[in-house]
Amino acid sequence: MGAQAWMWTALAVVVLVLLAWTVWSLVRLGRLESRVHRARTALETQLGRRAGLAAELAREYPDALGPDRARALAAAAGGARVAAPEDREAAENALGRELRELPAELPGVPAPLQADLAGTGTRVVLARRFYNDAVRDTQALRSRRLPRVLRLHAGRPLPRFFDIDDRPDVLTGTSAGSPSADRP
Repeated sequence: MGAQAWMWTALAVVVLVLLAWTVWSLVRLGRLESRVHRARTALETQLGRRAGLAAELAREYPDALGPDRARALAAAAGGARVAAPEDREAAENALGRELRELPAELPGVPAPLQADLAGTGTRVVLARRFYNDAVRDTQALRSRRLPRVLRLHAGRPLPRFFDIDDRPDVLTGTSAGSPSADRP
């Protein structure tokens, strides 16, 4: 085999490797975008559930909360339910602040409702982590040279992180006077 044949063979191998890498990147990008979509759906579900439970708490048990706190909680829950996409993080942060202001014990409120609200808060934390992990992985792949140069994202917008204050130690039941409210 001559030098020219080796050159063509090497060129064909390089093209095949580049083509395989491109196909792998395209498939991986599709899977990541699907993962982002599924994680966003799960996050939206948990945020909606948390807002619904907060609204139920404010509506059904205003005496346990006090009239001012019940109104503020109802307003925050309503705002979180109807917030525009660009205002969603601020609305969820407002609801989170109201939930953090609740005392640890709410006399007159059934324990299952309190437990469901706390459990939903934990699921919000997990869903947001899964979503942000998927966004990070998608952004990392799309920022690589080959997907950028070949525009493998096909004009789809870059997914955004969902940043809210959802520290698990301050989701519910930590009023200003409790020891856990002082933790960072």
